[in-house]
Amino acid sequence: MIFNKENKYRDEIIALGKKLYDLRLVVARSGNISQRIDQNSILVTATGTSLGSLTHEDIIKVDLSSPMDIKKERLTSEFPLHSLVYKNFPSKVVIHCHPTLINAYFAVYPDLKPITFETKLYLGNIPVVEQDTPTITKPELVINALKESSIVVIKNHGVISIADKFSDALYIIETLEEAIKVAAVARIFKKDIFDELDKGIKADLESDKSFLMFSQEHIQAIVDLVNKDEVIRKKGGELDLTVKLVIKMDGAGKPFRFNFEKGVITKLDSEEDAPFIISAPTDVWEMIFYGKIDPFVATMQGKMKLKGEFGKLSRWYVPFTKVFEKFRMVKIK
Repeated sequence: MIFNKENKYRDEIIALGKKLYDLRLVVARSGNISQRIDQNSILVTATGTSLGSLTHEDIIKVDLSSPMDIKKERLTSEFPLHSLVYKNFPSKVVIHCHPTLINAYFAVYPDLKPITFETKLYLGNIPVVEQDTPTITKPELVINALKESSIVVIKNHGVISIADKFSDALYIIETLEEAIKVAAVARIFKKDIFDELDKGIKADLESDKSFLMFSQEHIQAIVDLVNKDEVIRKKGGELDLTVKLVIKMDGAGKPFRFNFEKGVITKLDSEEDAPFIISAPTDVWEMIFYGKIDPFVATMQGKMKLKGEFGKLSRWYVPFTKVFEKFRMVKIK
């Protein structure tokens, strides 16, 4: 049974490698792929192989808990990165490839300017990590960046994407490559397009006071900012933003329920009965409040859990985007 499972995984890796090669996300002998078998074992493509023409023999089984296994001769030089991913995340697959447009764009621009709704929703802010050598010799920097996003750009080298299945890891790479195409074409049509996109959101804070995260005072300060925002009020009225939304931190503190009436939070309570409940671990909420990741993106990438239909929640995308901006305008301790 175990043998059949491993062969099935090898077939999946072979199929993915061919697809990456056909999409020109890898060329020659570049890139590497891995997949978790169980808590301690993974499959990873061997060094010097072409992902477009893999065989079962090109895919190595490694016991992460065995020093002898980790010294296998055919292990890719990127194995330390793959190993650290599985030790730090519950993800089941890792794709490391070298997309042409992504590499070219981030060689000259520091970050991605989101133009389409898809870019904003599925990608958000793309972390970019710099390395000193052709091989990733500082994998811990990539690991830290993966806490913000399921895809990370390694400048002048490529990308790494993690997920529970290969299709999701590949889709986010394709989405980023397509976003780069849109950005490039937009600049051809209007060279100063990025001048407007580069304008950051100016936080007009009334106070430099900071709050304990998820304290009553912290959430109340957010509510106060939301209810003062004319855009939220206007769009909330136009789209009839009348709904109950709960946010909570996994394993700690009490939940907070926002009771919206046409874009205005008319009541804040600690009830958990609501059509939409957003929950996440403490470290994810910290990144939300520090502005390192967008809640919509975190939900799409599985870093936050949403109870309720995302499609129904997304009809209020515009006002809720403004609401989530207020999250990071209130300082936390």
